[in-house]
Amino acid sequence: MTLPRPLLLAAALLSAALAPLAAHAQTDATEARVIVRFKAQADSVRAKALAVRASRGEAREVAQTRATALGLRAGRSLAAGLSLDERTHVITARGLSSAQLARQLAADAEVEFVAVDQRRKHTKLPNDPLFGGAEVNPESTVSGGQARTIDQWYLKKPSSTPGQVVSSINAPAAWDVTTGASSVIVAVLDTGVRPDHPDLAGQIVGGYDMIGYGSPGNASTVIANDGNGPDADASDPGDWVSQADINAGTISGCTSSDIGSSSWHGTRVAGLIAAASNNGTGMAGVGWGLKILPVRVLGKCGGYDSDIIAGMKWAAGLNVPGLPLNSNKAKVLNLSLGGTGTCGATGTGALYREAITQVNAVGGTVVVAAGNSEGLAVEMPGNCPGVVTVAALRHVGTKVGFSSLGPDVTIAAPGGNCINTGAGQPCLYPMVSTTNSGATSPVANDAAYTGSAASVGTSFSAPIVSGIVGLMASVRPGLTSVEATQILKSTARPFPTTGGGSAADGNPPQCKAPSATVQDECYCTTSTCGAGMVDAAAAVTATVALNGVSIGIAASPTATPAAGQTVTLTATATGLPSGRTVASTAWTVVDAGGIVTGFASGANTATATITPSAAGSFTVRADVTDSAGVVYSQTLQITVSAVTPVDPVPVPTGSSGSGGGGGASSALWLAGLLTAALALRRTAGRAAVRSARRG
Repeated sequence: MTLPRPLLLAAALLSAALAPLAAHAQTDATEARVIVRFKAQADSVRAKALAVRASRGEAREVAQTRATALGLRAGRSLAAGLSLDERTHVITARGLSSAQLARQLAADAEVEFVAVDQRRKHTKLPNDPLFGGAEVNPESTVSGGQARTIDQWYLKKPSSTPGQVVSSINAPAAWDVTTGASSVIVAVLDTGVRPDHPDLAGQIVGGYDMIGYGSPGNASTVIANDGNGPDADASDPGDWVSQADINAGTISGCTSSDIGSSSWHGTRVAGLIAAASNNGTGMAGVGWGLKILPVRVLGKCGGYDSDIIAGMKWAAGLNVPGLPLNSNKAKVLNLSLGGTGTCGATGTGALYREAITQVNAVGGTVVVAAGNSEGLAVEMPGNCPGVVTVAALRHVGTKVGFSSLGPDVTIAAPGGNCINTGAGQPCLYPMVSTTNSGATSPVANDAAYTGSAASVGTSFSAPIVSGIVGLMASVRPGLTSVEATQILKSTARPFPTTGGGSAADGNPPQCKAPSATVQDECYCTTSTCGAGMVDAAAAVTATVALNGVSIGIAASPTATPAAGQTVTLTATATGLPSGRTVASTAWTVVDAGGIVTGFASGANTATATITPSAAGSFTVRADVTDSAGVVYSQTLQITVSAVTPVDPVPVPTGSSGSGGGGGASSALWLAGLLTAALALRRTAGRAAVRSARRG
């Protein structure tokens, strides 16, 4: 992009003015880091628009210009990083905490809201191999007191006998219908994936390393641990931490338990979803015909919300300023990660909500681990609306002690548990998956599988469900998130009420609503662990039954109205099973685009009316429920034109008035910015003179 000569001069002078204010590098542990959304009518937004298909350089330039102006008004040097959309950017500073920076910037008249860019971590680590025999082995021992053979018990046909393996998902019966279509892609947002593992080498399509794009300082390469910033290489270099990292404080959120050991977490998650199978070696994935899209968002000691949110959008094929468009659009997104917080309507929660809504609107389903808080409440992003949140079960169907619980949970799946273990004995019921044997850096072409150590956690319950949703999408390519959620719930098997207990607790209680008190093993209820125990075969069979049913949405008088024009939407269902009729239709604005505040009428009828307030686009969804209680969904995007042309922003005489960002630069705004920068530089210079005289 080439700026007009007056603007080039202004930019050069501005850089010179600010140079003394940004002389030192930033690190993850010392920088304040927030996500700022500017108001749509802010001068800095109107002065230079950011195109959704902007290059990385263009996106960074526009974001930095806005950050600079914001910093001048706040009297602080600000640096910009990742842009989540056209007016939402990561911004960092030094000399104060992230919470202090958020409060300061939130007071600016151009700012819509500010959220601290928090770190999130994967929820547990795993370890061991192979599908084993056709049936589940009971919990038993063989001669010599050795534990039974460890296998992929969680995939088998479940037992009907209380106290034996009742939580397994019945994958073989689902495989009789489909082993997964190669056109269905499951994104693994995690530490990256080892693409050279023999059971994963043919399962990977594309991918991206998001780590560091939001960080303008040198912390990005430290966290990423691969020596560079964002790129198309989503392979896992290892997430180990050195004692030097801890001592130097270069990364926040690290503890001594992170030292000297890489988790290979994303590789383990990927194997559970789609490890190559029926090949006489290794293990079986839930859907071995599916493909994996690795999106690297977690590095040393976790990853930032901004990288995770951008990764979600990118994985679903949505535009993210500065990133190349993903040509391998994911149908399912697996997030085996989490952290603190509630998914509210403002701040970070609002950003997660928006991303999830956008992913759902383009047909994607987001599956999230409930978390390992030992029976406390589910936290973000598992408590966000629009996701499938998965709790963990023991082999006997009770809640595993470590799993979080509560009304935010959608469904429960095996999460691994260790019982009757003693010195020299392995974990009896781990979640077997692919891994790497490297302690820190990866071993090349390593065919390792999780071994004798305990491999448990909701991190591994979530990919079980992601694989099942992938199988469901293989038999119904148009599967929506609403349909997937409804089918998983309606086909779930009831939780057992007997057969629990262990050496630690021979008589576990019924699970209760989450509080500040931990809950270990307990008998699940539908209000604490979701609708029931997930059943792969039943879910796939029910999905097949949806085929032949389609929902159409007609817009009258037009699907491309002008601002202020009322549109009537009508939903119709065709191909319903014999004897069924439409019982109700629910309408939802899944993406208001800033131009829809709600329905004027028809929220629970076959028709709905909407009057958009301005130009842009918005997306609605119709959820049609038939007389048997089955829900079918369809979305429609409405493009709205302006009533009258918008007056262009004035530009300097003789300039082109536009650049790669697709907007116009305001000479008056830039002049004001330059004046403020020079004044700030003079103030800084006088302060330096006074300091020198005192010295």
